[in-house]
Parts: sequence; C-alpha cells; structure tokens
Amino acid sequence: MRILHTSDWHLGRSFHRVPMLDAQAAFLDHLVRTVREQAVDAVVVAGDVYDRAVPPLSAVQLFDDALHRLADAGVPTVMISGNHDSARRLGVGAGLIARAGIHLRTDPDHCATPVVLRDTDGDVAFYGLPYLEPALVRDGLGAARTSHEAVLAAAMDRVRADLATRPDGTRSVVLAHAFVAGGEPSDSERDITVGGVAAVPAGIFDGVDYTALGHLHGCQTVTERVRYSGSPLAYSFSEHAHRKTMWLIDLASDGSLTADRVDCPVPRPLARIRGGIEELLEDPAHERHRDAWLEVTLTDPARPDEPMARLLERFPHTLSLVFDPERAAEDPLASYAQRLEGRDDHQVAEDFVAHVRGGSGPSERERTVLRAAFDDVRVADTVGEVSR
Repeated sequence: MRILHTSDWHLGRSFHRVPMLDAQAAFLDHLVRTVREQAVDAVVVAGDVYDRAVPPLSAVQLFDDALHRLADAGVPTVMISGNHDSARRLGVGAGLIARAGIHLRTDPDHCATPVVLRDTDGDVAFYGLPYLEPALVRDGLGAARTSHEAVLAAAMDRVRADLATRPDGTRSVVLAHAFVAGGEPSDSERDITVGGVAAVPAGIFDGVDYTALGHLHGCQTVTERVRYSGSPLAYSFSEHAHRKTMWLIDLASDGSLTADRVDCPVPRPLARIRGGIEELLEDPAHERHRDAWLEVTLTDPARPDEPMARLLERFPHTLSLVFDPERAAEDPLASYAQRLEGRDDHQVAEDFVAHVRGGSGPSERERTVLRAAFDDVRVADTVGEVSR
C-alpha cells in the first residue's frame, strides 16, 4: 500500500504578517497532484490542520476544497486533530464525511477504532491518535499519570489490544501528534511541556508497522518506522535550512517499508544574515538574498538610523530585524533577550526566584509548584480556545 504522509498544514497562519493562504493553496494543489501522479492509495494527515481553534473563514474554505478534491480522487484520507486544532470543531460531521472516504479522528475515546483499508495484500488498519492533552484525557484513557508518556502509552495499549484481534497479516499504521524523543524542534511549534517534560520515547509506538507523526515542523526520521513529515511550509526563520517535504511510504505485504521524500513547493526562499549595516548593504556576496524572505541581525554597537528602510532598498523582502550588538557576555549592557536565549519558561521563572532571593533558587517543592502553575495555565488556555 502506498501512503502519503503529511501534517502541520496550519491553514490560516501568516509568516511575519505575510499572508500564507496562496502558498497553502499551492501546496494543496501539489498534494492532490502527487496523489494522482504517484498512484497513492491513502493519505494521512497527522494533525494541526488549522493554525488555531477558531480558524478564519478563508482557511475553512481552503480545507473544504481540499477535502472535496481528495474525495473526487477516490483516495481515502485519514486525519487527526493536533494541539492547534479544536478537536470538536474539526470532527463535526465526521461520520457523514467518512462516507466520502475522508476519515477524521478527533475523539481520544475512538483511538483504538481503526480505519481499515484493503489492498491486494490484505488489510491495513489505520489508528488515529489525536493530540492528547494529558490533564483532559488521563481519566478517560485510564493513564497512570498526568503526562504525555502516560496517556500515549495508554492509548497505544488500546491500539495493540485491538490489533491483536485482527486477522493474521493485518498491517498497521498509527497517526499521532506529539513530541517524540530524538525529534528536532523549531521555533514555530507551540510548547506542549507538561510537568517540565515535553518528549516521549519512540518505543511507545512499538508493535505497529509505521507511525506517522505530526507536531515538529522539520521532516525527520526518528526510527525507520517512526517519522515526522514536518510542515509543508516554513513558519519561522528557524526553519530556513529545512527541506519541506512529504513522506511517500510503500508498505509491503510483510510490513516492511520503503520511504521517499516528495518536495513541496517553496513560495520564496528564507535566509538569515548577520553583520554591521554598512557591510550588509555593500557586500556583493549578499546579492543572492535579494529575493528571499529575510531575517537580518544587526551587530552595530549603536543602533543605526532608519535601519529597516535602508535594508528594504537592497532587500525588499526583509521581514524581521534583530539587534544584537557585539559585546562581551559579561557586559552589563548585554540584552535581556541574549540572557534568556535557549531558556524555557520554567527556567526563566526559576531564574527570577533566584534573582529576588539574592541567588538562592527554588526548592524542589517550589519547582513542583511552578511547573503545576504553568501546566494549569496551558490547560486553561486549551479549554478556553475550544469553548469559544
């Protein structure tokens, strides 16, 4: 069976205030064309179809058009909700839409109810695990703890139990939206840390033939059978070196697989350049970036006059301007952003406690309280988005 694995469309998202709807439409054109040209048997979409719980109407229309075109192509599609989606909104009409071959899996209670597709070699069971917010699904799944690892493990126990009841030779595919250990994050993914831990071990997915992951925006192989497709478009300058692709998976009768990458259209290249403003404006080596979306970091000791206006004359697609004067790390004028670089919210909060106490950081009990506070805020935000 030939499977096309994609994820993280983030329909409705912009890139540094540049609307991306046309680029997203071009990607979906490419997706449908690939389905037809590559004789794809099934499409899997591993979450974050939309960029937010209540997407703009233009994004909904684009999604609706994509569903109609996939249905017209006669190729079954299985998709799950991600942490950016409203699971309940995305899943509206799922039973009716399934009659057209579009299978939406947004309810954690149904994670062990597969979409079973058949080819000349037999059955392939597709299990959709939507994004599992631990505090909201722990009880329903009977998980031992409130953590990503615990709820995913509980969901996968259900999957393996169902798979054991299937006829011998049934192959299996799991769709999941999670941060799996070994994956490389970028700046554009929303933090899903719970209790100070975001990643789960890849071994959670043992026992299935292929795991199609979503959430991280770089296309990557965690193990031979566990892969991220990544987002089809770049949504942050941290992705400037990404090759945006989909996975084309050929799943053989014995469960072995081959994987090839299918490149996605690039609306405009991304680049990051750094230096003093005069050097950036005059050096011929930078001419190759004239047509790129650009993030410019200026290292001048003093902020130049009208830097963005001057840069736009040479680089008309400059979108982001960062000031990072070259100073010694111990310089008291080093920027606040420099001091926070690479530190997550928990570490920043702990640093603040140490600062106001004159150097004494939080105790382990206080760290637990801080982590719980961050978790409560994130869960409240998630519930608030869905209930709007």
